Amino acid sequence: MSMFRTVTARLYAPTKPLIPRFSNGLRKYATKSQTDLKEVLAAMIPVEQEEIKSFRSQHGSSKIGDIQIDQLYGGMRGMKSMICETSVLDPEEGIRFRGLSIPECQKVLPTAPGGEEPLPEGLFWLLVTGEVPTQEQADWLSRQWADRADLPSHVVTMLDNFPNNLHPMSQFSAAISALNSESNFAKSYAEGVHKTKYWEFAYEDSMDLIAKLPTVAAKIYRNLYRDGSSIGAIDPEKDWSANFTSMLGYEEPMFTELMRLYLTIHSDHEGGNVSAHTCHLVGSALSDPYLSFAAAMNGLAGPLHGLANQEVLVWLTKLQQDLGGEVSDEQLRDFIWNTLKGGQVVPGYGHAVLRKTDPRYTCQREFALKHLPDDPMFKLVSQLYKIVPGVLLEQGKAKNPWPNVDAHSGVLLQYYGCKEMQYYTVLFGVSRALGCLASYIWSRALGLPLERPKSMSTEGLKKLVGA
Repeated sequence: MSMFRTVTARLYAPTKPLIPRFSNGLRKYATKSQTDLKEVLAAMIPVEQEEIKSFRSQHGSSKIGDIQIDQLYGGMRGMKSMICETSVLDPEEGIRFRGLSIPECQKVLPTAPGGEEPLPEGLFWLLVTGEVPTQEQADWLSRQWADRADLPSHVVTMLDNFPNNLHPMSQFSAAISALNSESNFAKSYAEGVHKTKYWEFAYEDSMDLIAKLPTVAAKIYRNLYRDGSSIGAIDPEKDWSANFTSMLGYEEPMFTELMRLYLTIHSDHEGGNVSAHTCHLVGSALSDPYLSFAAAMNGLAGPLHGLANQEVLVWLTKLQQDLGGEVSDEQLRDFIWNTLKGGQVVPGYGHAVLRKTDPRYTCQREFALKHLPDDPMFKLVSQLYKIVPGVLLEQGKAKNPWPNVDAHSGVLLQYYGCKEMQYYTVLFGVSRALGCLASYIWSRALGLPLERPKSMSTEGLKKLVGA
């Protein structure tokens, strides 16, 4: 079952004059003339509600797999236990956003004038609707987010009063929670709005929050690393990424292009990762989008999730300090083995689901080959790409010895002058809002219930299996 059929598509009679169309196996509606995303959603939601209702009535009692004891102790890996429509992660193929791979997204999503990388606005439209947007639809989102980007004064004051030793992610999460003062969803719920209207206020909050996140993130960056200098004003003629890089203080066009790519590829990675699952779980309690996404960001801040890109650069920096300039393959091999024998992992390699090179790594590598082929750090990362997988296979412990997204992103950011490693996870967080909040809107539209799985004690499990 899929909200927007990614493998098979079938026609059904809509309640409004929408004509389903098909492209790349993705069910689509004829909404290209509509630029208001909320209006597009209003037409789609009744049809999707009916489809899922019908599917559950016919197959609700069907079994989809078994659960093993090891899965309960092993982080629930591989358990089919939740719905996520926005993206699907295949172990061999990597991520697909509503059925489209990253290279396909790079080909079909709208771009900025003169640019080549996809606009994150286009990806958000795709995640929410299952449709590849027109340029006009992506531009409409750019203007919407520019209009909604201002912060309330109490959030600005709070950010200005934070001590410099408070981690950027802690500041980011706190500011998002404080933005809850602006929540349409919380206000409407308190006033007794009917549950069929929840999605409308979830949508408004999500649009507001996505719009404000670059402003929050830029304010944190300027306070910590640029002596509290002004972020400047939002330009309504710029896209989301261009306004963000401008507020950060970077005017290099290729850095903005990199940010468009970065914010697109980090947006979603199906529903079971820590940040996406946290947002879904907290949202299932009908916490508003601000509180739900703030919780997700506390998960993203963990070293086994979003903080990993920072750890990659720390490890690369230590490698350079220990081995000097140009390094031979044999020196690298010894350094990698010493890392492993010291009880550490090689950061940036391996993934809980993927069993091939992460396509998010690949597209960043292609960006580097095109724009910074002679950068020493990029050359080192490329050299590691040739050596690390072989060492990990030789060690025999890694199920996936291939690089993930974190193995490359920090190198690109450093090349363009963004060298504050502690800040990198904030950039990840700005991007991850696109996926988390697209799913949040649909969770409220479909009336998904409070998530409450059954837990077991070890003693209870022993009795269950007769141990």
